[in-house]
Amino acid sequence: MKNEFHRDTWIEVDLDAIQYNISQLSNQLNRDTLIMAVVKANAYGHGYLEVAEAALEGGAEWLAVAFLDEALFLRKHGFTAPILVLGATRPEDAGLAAANHIRLTVFSIDWIRSARAFLDTHILNIHLKTDTGMGRLGFTDPEEVAEAERLASDSSNLEVEGVYTHFATADELDRTYADQQHERFLKVLDVFQQKPPMIHASNSAGAFLRDNSAFNAVRFGISMYGLVPSGDIRSEMPAPLKPALSLYTKMVQVKKLPKGEKVSYGATYTAQQDEWIATLPIGYADGWIRQMQGFEVLAGEYRAEIVGRVCMDQCMIRLPFEMKEGTVVTLVGETSEDCILLDDIAAHNGTIHYESACLLTARVPRVYRQNGGISKVFNHLN
Repeated sequence: MKNEFHRDTWIEVDLDAIQYNISQLSNQLNRDTLIMAVVKANAYGHGYLEVAEAALEGGAEWLAVAFLDEALFLRKHGFTAPILVLGATRPEDAGLAAANHIRLTVFSIDWIRSARAFLDTHILNIHLKTDTGMGRLGFTDPEEVAEAERLASDSSNLEVEGVYTHFATADELDRTYADQQHERFLKVLDVFQQKPPMIHASNSAGAFLRDNSAFNAVRFGISMYGLVPSGDIRSEMPAPLKPALSLYTKMVQVKKLPKGEKVSYGATYTAQQDEWIATLPIGYADGWIRQMQGFEVLAGEYRAEIVGRVCMDQCMIRLPFEMKEGTVVTLVGETSEDCILLDDIAAHNGTIHYESACLLTARVPRVYRQNGGISKVFNHLN
């Protein structure tokens, strides 16, 4: 591991946990329900390639990404599994997607009309996205969905392979709005002359908590990484999950700061007494944002507060007593006595764990663990 990167900050990703979480979902689904592993945004900060490979080995059959560039990246690295782009793609890139056997999301009649000019001999499989209450991408009028089906059927290069929607509140205890979306989606399905072979609506929360919304495919995102979609439904989850990501660093300097001395930019922290301060080589350029000031991490087995403003590449913690330089500090993960979750970071920053994970930048090396050992070390800077 030391030969692969040269800074004392790294992420560890447990690929066994990824596969365990897929198995937990699979146990809740009918045998013929397909699992689509969502690996957009660098697999929620965990790493595109390694997570995609582990997910497919663990039982997922499809991959889903946000943009065409992500899908092409996976194809470039040898992935042959079906890939669905969930976000918008330019019509002029339709031919490129088709040539690489990448499925595209379609949500506009005009898009279909424009895209046909950029298709040649390759068939483009499309999934019609319906907006049943998210207010984001999607057809809002069922008749437009019917027209999209007709336009596609008139083309020799387009095939409607799927139709889907996205729940806005599946991670809430109140099911009323999600039930309304489900009913709207059923009305959309009624307009098809021939229903597409793939029908999907459920994200992680819906997949675990909405049996009637599984249809024949589910999109497994946040919970594949071992994270409950929201704290509201934690007690309702039918199966336990294992968080896959841990984040570590080491103390690169430990020094005694005299009472009255200041720490970091803006001199926002003043030592109230003689204090032991450790500097850590991680900062907001790594996704460890300035708002982390005041958060407690684990210095060895002891809680230690981040003092002073987080810098671009470094931050400082106040130790309970003198510790040795090189001591491991757990920023996310477990020790034998305590743990820090991405949920804790999200709560401190007033956000959600999705964002906390995605903020972790590519410059932080990833160490992948599988079957009890290190399977790969990835350093984006190599």
